[in-house]
Amino acid sequence: MHALLRRFGLFTALAVSLLAFIALPAPSAQAAEVLLSQGKPATASSTEGNFTARSAVDGDPGTRWSSAFADPQWIQVDLGASAEISRVVLNWEAAYGTAFRIEVSSDAQSWTAVHQTATGTGGTQSLTVTGTGRYVRMHGTQRATAYGYSLWEFQVYGTAGSPGGDTGRLLSYGRPGAASSSQSDQNCWECTPARAFDRDPASRWATSSTTGWTDPGWISVDLGATAQIDKVVLQWDPAYAKSFQIQVSSNGTDWTPIYSTTSGTGFKQTLAVSGTGRYVRMYGTQRATAYGYSLWEFQVYGTGGDPITPPPLPSDPANPPRLVWSDDFDGAAGGKPDPSKWRADPGTGPNNELEYYTDHRNASLDGSGHLVMEARKEVTAGSSCPRDPLSGSTTCQYTSARMNTGATFQFTYGRVEARVKVPKGNGLWPAFWMMGADFLTGRPWPYNGEVDIMEVLGKDVKTSYSTVHAPAYNGGGGIGSPYTLPGSADFSDDFHTWAADWNSRGITFSLDGRTVLSLDKDQVEQTRGPWIFDHPHYMILNLAVGGDWPGPTDASTPFPSRMLVDYVRVYQ
Repeated sequence: MHALLRRFGLFTALAVSLLAFIALPAPSAQAAEVLLSQGKPATASSTEGNFTARSAVDGDPGTRWSSAFADPQWIQVDLGASAEISRVVLNWEAAYGTAFRIEVSSDAQSWTAVHQTATGTGGTQSLTVTGTGRYVRMHGTQRATAYGYSLWEFQVYGTAGSPGGDTGRLLSYGRPGAASSSQSDQNCWECTPARAFDRDPASRWATSSTTGWTDPGWISVDLGATAQIDKVVLQWDPAYAKSFQIQVSSNGTDWTPIYSTTSGTGFKQTLAVSGTGRYVRMYGTQRATAYGYSLWEFQVYGTGGDPITPPPLPSDPANPPRLVWSDDFDGAAGGKPDPSKWRADPGTGPNNELEYYTDHRNASLDGSGHLVMEARKEVTAGSSCPRDPLSGSTTCQYTSARMNTGATFQFTYGRVEARVKVPKGNGLWPAFWMMGADFLTGRPWPYNGEVDIMEVLGKDVKTSYSTVHAPAYNGGGGIGSPYTLPGSADFSDDFHTWAADWNSRGITFSLDGRTVLSLDKDQVEQTRGPWIFDHPHYMILNLAVGGDWPGPTDASTPFPSRMLVDYVRVYQ
């Protein structure tokens, strides 16, 4: 949140429920069966707190999905390819379903029931079923308790198809596009059709703000040759289509619809279609908002065409991961941070902060294996900061430390962790976070992506925040959650370890080994907007003073104040 001016927002308190449980082992699979669901993308109709759908397919019987306290609710898993389903195992928490269906689908739109009951027993249920589909869901219609539905594990067994076998390759990447109009102003600069076909979830096409906020509006792509189309993926901006068609054409003039809806949902829509043509078009006939039409991504899959092979996607971390980068801050007292790992980031801070970051003058080793980042009450001549409430001056009244690995170490995916002791005092704002590395080459925030692993406000050192920021959710609207220490302890009392486990499926944040927030990429795309974190990032440590969120210092704020870092490590 230190990248640009951050809007102050109230965070909803994280409810953490600790329930004792006995995880009953699922019956062993028959010889011909394979567990198909573990680690696959999962979504749900709703989520209670941080108990996300992903936690029911992670193979860990100590994590769970929980829904809102209402009927109906569902959880579904995308197996990645069509499969013959033979068995479903439900390992229920105490909040189970009395009436529910197990359903399968080829497109996550039309569902076929393969098991149905009105007398669910809870516990561990191993259900023999027969059906074929890429998607499998538990659709609950009557809860057994006043709470929602909750599953420790949702396991699907059967015979797998080939990965991606039910859809062809990506045909639209890098191909030329056309549109009814395009926006190019301060709100969406050069938002041309090409932006929807670049596999960059942080760039978008939009209809013109002067001529394009009308119906109809459209965008098309030339696949280069005739193709058989079997899937279209639309990642909508908030300016989405309520009514639209997917159309194909052999000549770019005469169009045939292969999909039509009057109840578009926005966000991410994955559409199973069947049609033949060289050109594919999204033709919007009714806007959902007063604005126009806008797509972050418009992806066409199938066979044929003249596809351009996109750059390979990054690989997930090894299992188990290995240590690839670390700093234990060993060295003599008074020594400076290792220049092969960290570079100072001097200057004034954003967010209406009151400090001036020095060139490592406020960062040193303590001789006991710690980095000391020190905020001091001292004037920096010639500097300019927001007016300090205590002195009334606009010359920066405080100095502090900020450093990053942008020039020395950038990486995609892994376990990122730091052991930190934070200072206490009004106006202090310690943080450990990551920025998308394209920020260093000119991409503005929040289009580069920001991952805040740890932020603590000195005025409330019992609470820590973990948050992500992207074009569709940032500032006070970022996706995150606070975690409050129980009892009388606070984060300034001792060291604590904050970590983020980051891979192609999402990010899981933990504190002292305990999960505090899980973000599922697929669920974010379907409910909040594009996931833009699948590219290199770098790490940042800083201790801010003042700003929009922590507020100003006062006479009680201790100076100097010190943020101590025991280590920073990255595993891949």
